[in-house]
This record gives sequence, structure tokens and C-alpha cells, in this order.
Amino acid sequence: MVVAIVHAEDASALTDALLDGEYRATRLHSSGGFLKQSNATIIVGVEDEQVEAVLSIIRDQCHSRTQLVNPMPPIMEPGEFFLPYPLEVEVGGATVFVLPVDRFERL
Repeated sequence: MVVAIVHAEDASALTDALLDGEYRATRLHSSGGFLKQSNATIIVGVEDEQVEAVLSIIRDQCHSRTQLVNPMPPIMEPGEFFLPYPLEVEVGGATVFVLPVDRFERL
């Protein structure tokens, strides 16, 4: 089983590419990480010999990129002021887990 956590912007293209490759995929909406942004968790059940092909599709569809974000202001005392400066961070790409499955049934 391949579990990929991808940026929301990459999720549709990834699921389309997996379906084009005739791999069944389940997409779950998720969030987290440094920016608490929207992600998608893509789950693909494949045989051991198909794992590399699925990983190749994920590599082709999920790319890292930089994005400017405004940091959240800290809790401040009266009279203090906060000048938020945009912060450039890297988003996108994929975090992938390959897990062995002892038993699988399609009902």
C-alpha cells in the first residue's frame, strides 16, 4: 500500500494520472504541517512490483515550490506593534509511505 500526503494543488493531477495508469486511488482531505494548509492523502493499493511505477507517477505530478505567507502575529502587550513581513516557504512535493499489507479483500 502506498500512502502519499500531497499539497492540495497537486492532488487532482495526481489522482488523474493514477487513474490513467489504471491504479485505483482513494483521496482523503487532510491538513497539517507548518502552515496548517490543506493537503490530500492519497491511498493506493498495489502489488509489490507496481510500487515503483506508482512512485514514479507521484514524482512526476507532485512538485515543490516556494510561496510567500504572512506569519500570524504573536500575542502582544498593549502599546507594542508587530510588523509582519512575508515569509518565503517551500510547499508542495509529497511525503510517501510504502506499507506492507498482510491481507486485502474487496467486498
